[in-house]
Amino acid sequence: MKVAGLWSAGKDSCFACYKAISMGHDLSVLFNFTDPKGEKSLSHGLLASIIFRQAELVGIPMAQKAMPDARKAYREEFKRLIRIWQKKAGIRGIVFGDIYLQEHKDWIDALCREAEVEPIMPLWGKDTKELALEIIDSGFKAVVVAVKADLLGKEWLGRIMDRKFIEELKPEIDPCGEKGEFHTLVVDGPLFREPIRVLETQPVLEESFGKHWFLDIKKYV
Repeated sequence: MKVAGLWSAGKDSCFACYKAISMGHDLSVLFNFTDPKGEKSLSHGLLASIIFRQAELVGIPMAQKAMPDARKAYREEFKRLIRIWQKKAGIRGIVFGDIYLQEHKDWIDALCREAEVEPIMPLWGKDTKELALEIIDSGFKAVVVAVKADLLGKEWLGRIMDRKFIEELKPEIDPCGEKGEFHTLVVDGPLFREPIRVLETQPVLEESFGKHWFLDIKKYV
């Protein structure tokens, strides 16, 4: 089946796309959503350009779209993008990296029903510690780029998500950060023809939606 992948730049969306390909789906395009100005990703606060670079290294076209703040408008813009790629590439499904939050799945199911595409969720229902270790053991390299400040300090920014990282997480923190405890940027793995090298960063504290530390990536190749 020809499908699109909802691509946040992080480990879960990347691994879900990897799994979808292994299931035999034809991943024809990656969808990435940015803030209304088109500068940074909605979910991870990453530069739009570094996410586009990921797509280049993976070798799959990316449809990067600035999205409105309003939830209803966001939904309609998402459906509009799906319809464009239904006509352009014949996509019949969308790949999502969600794992267990039922309200997310309900929203996805409703969206896909309205847009007449199939939701594909290869990670749904998996044990998150086992999944985190599977991502690591599959060869994906993910860098921590955002953390909730009340759970993790800025010293966690820039760390590679490896087995030591998982072992050092507090028990109340999901090993995949499914509740937004942390976010990652995938810089290498089986889908990539070469890695992204992060050269210069700076930690930034944002308080607009609760306190979060973000890794401001200033230079990369």
